[in-house]
Amino acid sequence: MNRYPIWKYLLIILSVALATLYTLPNLFGESPAVQIASVRATVKVDTALQHTAADILKNAGIKTEDAFFDGNSVKFRFKDTEVQLKAKEALQTKLGDDYSVALNLLSDTPSWLTKIGAKPMSLGLDLRGGVHFLLEVDMKAAVDKALEKTAGDVRRELKDKKIRYGRIASTRDSVEVQLRDEATTQEAVKALRKVLQQRQIDVVDNKIVISYSAAALQQLKNDAVKQNITTLNNRVNELGVAEPIIQQQGEGRIVVQLPGVQDTSKAKDILGRTATLEVRMVEDDQAKMSEALNGNVPAGYELLNERGPNGRVSPILVKKDVELTGDNINDAQAGFDDQNSAAVHLNLDSTGAAIFKTLTKESIGKRMAMVLVEKGKGEVVTAPVIRSEIGGGRVQISGSMGVAEANDTALLLRAGSLAAPMNIVEERTIGPSLGKDNIARGFHSTLYGFLAISVFMMIYYRVFGVVSTVGLATNLLFLLALLSLLGVTLTLPGIAAIALALGMAIDANVLINERVREELRAGMTPQAAIQNGYGHAFATILDSNVTTLIAGLALLIFGSGAVRGFAWVHCIGILTSMYSAVFVSRGIINLIYGGRRVTTLSV
Repeated sequence: MNRYPIWKYLLIILSVALATLYTLPNLFGESPAVQIASVRATVKVDTALQHTAADILKNAGIKTEDAFFDGNSVKFRFKDTEVQLKAKEALQTKLGDDYSVALNLLSDTPSWLTKIGAKPMSLGLDLRGGVHFLLEVDMKAAVDKALEKTAGDVRRELKDKKIRYGRIASTRDSVEVQLRDEATTQEAVKALRKVLQQRQIDVVDNKIVISYSAAALQQLKNDAVKQNITTLNNRVNELGVAEPIIQQQGEGRIVVQLPGVQDTSKAKDILGRTATLEVRMVEDDQAKMSEALNGNVPAGYELLNERGPNGRVSPILVKKDVELTGDNINDAQAGFDDQNSAAVHLNLDSTGAAIFKTLTKESIGKRMAMVLVEKGKGEVVTAPVIRSEIGGGRVQISGSMGVAEANDTALLLRAGSLAAPMNIVEERTIGPSLGKDNIARGFHSTLYGFLAISVFMMIYYRVFGVVSTVGLATNLLFLLALLSLLGVTLTLPGIAAIALALGMAIDANVLINERVREELRAGMTPQAAIQNGYGHAFATILDSNVTTLIAGLALLIFGSGAVRGFAWVHCIGILTSMYSAVFVSRGIINLIYGGRRVTTLSV
């Protein structure tokens, strides 16, 4: 007799139940929403902002379906897009320029499903709608920035070694240093070679020319693209994009795809934003401060705002000269000082450590400002008093800050900036309606293919064909559940892979059914035909699926974009088809024929 032990049937029931549970979120759809995030890193987003925004919407007569704070942003859900647009306008008008109010789409999956990790499939740009940007990194600006940094390194090194120099100027692709005589030139070259090991140093008369080699220049450009990609990945969090695609294309271009984003202008604003950290000295002279407050800012100074505890803003006068930039900070972590008060601990690179040591040695008793510059506006994050010389590259910032402020400050100091500005060379917007149309077409093609296969199998293989159809349905259920659970982004090529997976899954059942027929024609009893049919067909099914899986893995490893999306669905479909075609269908056949004596099989 062909019978499964109880545990195998329980395993089938459990797997089908779990697959159904994790496929359910795909049936609930999405609703329009707005997301409020901070434009300036020093401006907090918290539950207080949620209450403020809720009051704004209430006063404007706009009804919300749901509201919550997810740790990074505040989100409001609405009934339709008309209410969504009204809410965006009302919020942006009242909240001002410190906050970003972006249109978005939120899943309507019930909370009890999300608590167990069940979520809808991530849909690609062609299915969900959204925006596509092709950005070109300004390589000249990246090189210019590196040359400016080199010029600063040269100036500090010569000053530290007490070597007199003339004009230091940055040209198109080099830094030129004018010296007064040959002896001074040789001394300067010797000093600079130690600190500029990655640069090419040449001497023309009494002038030193510092430039990048071709290999170093190429590495500089590659690093600029990589840094921009990392920064863009951090920034798209403000838009609430679940599965963004940000990858390099060619030497200096970056592709950005943001599925579900409806607000193109807001996406462009966030992606193009520049943010840098600067260390400057504070001017505490009250006469100059009074003059600045009266509207007469002294030359060489800038009047900025300092955001203190509880969000209080006060003016502070700082010098325009930048002593250190965020490029020299390797890490920033919140912690505690010797008095067990909240503090921020910084790790500087070798260049930053040397600069900071000299700066603190010459400025004991003075205040030093950490200035975050975004969209051309600077704001002082913190301005501690320098108590003593600080060397070794480990810096501690402490003052009137709590643990929360210390964590926020550390986060700000770790925030990345663009290595070079970028230009949008291509922009495409795919509306939600087109995405829905693509989903409908993909769904219908898969459904009609499934029905056509099912009708053929039931007519040609009778009862075994019905079992094959049930196995095919469970295969589709398992595939959708795994795609949802693993967070694989589904695109149009992915839908094609689902159709292919159905064809491969039914192919395994065809092999089994034909093998059972052969066993019956060879004179085997029905029970023996089932046993041998499944047993002998398994080796062929395994071989064909393994070879196809190898091809799919190659696509997954070496492919990119839509090719990887196809490969993911393809590989998962092979595994689920093996389970459903062999294990599940065999269990159903055993239930039908295994518990009784039969003389014929409907195959």
